[in-house]
Amino acid sequence: MFRTLAAVFVWVTLATTILTAQTAAPAKQPASAAAIEPPAQAPPQSLSKQTPTSEDWTTIYLAQSGLRLNATGGLTLSKADVQGCTREIERLEWRLNDPIDLYIVRPRGKQKLPVVLFLYNYNVEAATAFQQDRWCDVATRHGFAVAGFDSALSWERIRSPRPMKQWFVSELEEALASSTHDVQMVLNYMETRGDLDMGHVGMLGQGSGGAIAILAAAADPRIRALDLMDPWGDWPDWLKASKQIPEQERPDYLKPEFLQRVSGLEPLVYLPQLKGRALLIQQVLSDTITPQAARDKIASAAPNPDKIMRYPDIVTEGEALGSNGIAQWFGEQLNSENASDRSAR
Repeated sequence: MFRTLAAVFVWVTLATTILTAQTAAPAKQPASAAAIEPPAQAPPQSLSKQTPTSEDWTTIYLAQSGLRLNATGGLTLSKADVQGCTREIERLEWRLNDPIDLYIVRPRGKQKLPVVLFLYNYNVEAATAFQQDRWCDVATRHGFAVAGFDSALSWERIRSPRPMKQWFVSELEEALASSTHDVQMVLNYMETRGDLDMGHVGMLGQGSGGAIAILAAAADPRIRALDLMDPWGDWPDWLKASKQIPEQERPDYLKPEFLQRVSGLEPLVYLPQLKGRALLIQQVLSDTITPQAARDKIASAAPNPDKIMRYPDIVTEGEALGSNGIAQWFGEQLNSENASDRSAR
């Protein structure tokens, strides 16, 4: 689905180029997380009308979601030795007809490694990304395990009886909230394994995955280091001007009722709450998926303005990051002696 490059993290940044070229295709909650009062309304029903759910999409907090918090068991689909690492695919499921395939790559013979969870834009397939052998080199060289899965309403997770015309933006409230719950449930599952250091968790979110990463980190303090690559947010401006949206659909997303439903899932509201975390925000100024107005508001909401990296275009970003920029940063944050102290502040 996207180009293969010599270095994995240069490849990661090129996902934004693909997004620009495309218009949209038709655990337990930590007690320390501060709750934001959700709008008073009944739990929603899936818009497919055929898959009822009691999950509450108005809240980012897993404990308030209505999901079964103990649904953390997994079925191992595959487990292979790859260049000194173990690559696993675990199938997890806490909603009817919505299994999640979690990819985990970790160096063999090492216990309690920090872990970095990667969540790409909704139209980047985890199966394509995480079955590349190079992830073993990334994990081994920088001292952490790699994990990733597909967000809700991604192409890989749209299944019958849901109509194909429904996609990430048309069901934005569901996509954001359920994916935010998924991140927390995935962390709960990884905590049960015993071979990962859940006191040192990082997360990279790209595009729609960046918006979800902000919400998930605000809800779950286990996420201690966060790299956001062109994150979506500022929904009124984003929905008004993003090139991700087909023009014939845009009027539906600018209606007051649609904007009201997603207002409680606004990354701009939650981003300032991440003060004290290790946080980077990377923005490509030529990106047309996140409009300039939304990009500026996201940058203004960041708790650490000096941690915002802006590049004129995708090529400049790739040159600045090199082959190890993102991975090296996560390795330094999660393996440093001060990582625990910083996350506690």
